[in-house]
Amino acid sequence: MPHDHDDFQTEPVRGLPEMLPDGERILWQGQPNWWALAKEALSLWWVAGYFAFLFAWRTIGGAATESWVQSATAASFFLVLGAIVCGLLMLVALIQAKASLYTITNKRVAMRIGAALTMTLNLPFKQLDNATLGLRKSGHGTIALEMNPEGGMGFSYLMTWPHVRPWKMKHTQPALRCINDAKSVAAILSEAAQTAVAEPAIEITRVPEMAAQPAE
Repeated sequence: MPHDHDDFQTEPVRGLPEMLPDGERILWQGQPNWWALAKEALSLWWVAGYFAFLFAWRTIGGAATESWVQSATAASFFLVLGAIVCGLLMLVALIQAKASLYTITNKRVAMRIGAALTMTLNLPFKQLDNATLGLRKSGHGTIALEMNPEGGMGFSYLMTWPHVRPWKMKHTQPALRCINDAKSVAAILSEAAQTAVAEPAIEITRVPEMAAQPAE
């Protein structure tokens, strides 16, 4: 999704805080589906159902002392309030989706998240213990990343919400939340992670040169 504003004009590479190192390349980039985010992360239908219940409860209760029309009219306050709250939830989901960008490279997953306070999570494949795909019938889904806590990959649930696996608060799992064509993205992630982990880690150290010995 192209940006027509300059909120992220300081990014040397879209979605990343710095240029890619030599040998690293982008395999996929995407954003959350805002409508799915509103329903799944912000519980849009549950909130709408709650206000609908309040409307029905007030209407039925008021019908004992007044007409159904009068009771429903008085209870319509809950419908108006519910519509306002649901509208705000959809706005929050839209802003969150627009401000977020997920990136998969051949070395890591990078997540630029946050609307008011933007941050970028860099998740190397070598610190990835497991990945879980939650797939919906529509094809969109969430890929949760379980990082190795011994590698210093600890995250705050509140700071990274809603880009986390729901209810995993003790060991927060960052997640590519509500992305389209999630099965294909999971395949890209799986192949890249397996390749990166299989690569040997070669540490290069500088060896001091030996002084030439005179021939006897």
